[in-house]
Amino acid sequence: MATDHRSPAGPLTGLWSALSWLTVLPLPQPQHAWNRHTGGAAIAAVPVVGLLLGITAAAAAFGLAHTSVPSTVIGVLLVVLLALSTRGMHLDGLADTVDGLGCYGDPERVRAVMRSGDVGPFGAAALVLVLVLQALCLAALVDAHRWYAVVLAVLIGRVMVVLACRRGLSSANPDGFGALVAGTQRFSIAVWCGFTAAAALAAGWLDAPIAPVAFAPTPAVTALAALAAACAGTWLLTRHCARRLGGITGDVLGAVIELSTAAALVILLV
Repeated sequence: MATDHRSPAGPLTGLWSALSWLTVLPLPQPQHAWNRHTGGAAIAAVPVVGLLLGITAAAAAFGLAHTSVPSTVIGVLLVVLLALSTRGMHLDGLADTVDGLGCYGDPERVRAVMRSGDVGPFGAAALVLVLVLQALCLAALVDAHRWYAVVLAVLIGRVMVVLACRRGLSSANPDGFGALVAGTQRFSIAVWCGFTAAAALAAGWLDAPIAPVAFAPTPAVTALAALAAACAGTWLLTRHCARRLGGITGDVLGAVIELSTAAALVILLV
């Protein structure tokens, strides 16, 4: 990516950058050069991408639920849909991050393992476990016709990217995507966490087994717990990565998305 230090990017530029970067939508590539302003704007818009992906996954789940396809297969298909929609880059980030954290050595050695591009035993095991967990959880949500929970889980996973790029965390490498986005987020964290908390409270109406005119506290509490657990897990993971790598990278952000989505799905089923 080309970098420069021109004027800050606006929200629409950030959203366009996030959509072209994080999805397979056939959008023209942004004409602006990538720098910390545009990188920060793109990260701030990632939750919007998560909301769109969540709605797409929920719509696909709703349609498939009205066929004879077993719910377990639907869960697998939803995982495949999300992976294809994002070019599988988050899965690659998860594998590289786990391989790096699983090796012995100093931060330079960890970064070298993550940059090698090969999937080792730790990364392969993490991919299998996380994908199976996500597929089974999504299948359970489909069985219960909980479409709103599907949207919420995908949204939470993307909101955690904003938290992972909080002020105070530096980039592990002087170049690469991590150098463009690490430490760029401040007020957007409060905005998106507040928005997601409101969406979690709305689960009392939209994810309730009773009529939507009556508020059910249990789905709301469970959704808030899913958000809180994802925040705590993201905070701990990124702090650990900062100690082991010397900062965060684009791969770490992919790991944050996949792990926090899986954690949210599990807690939403409680």
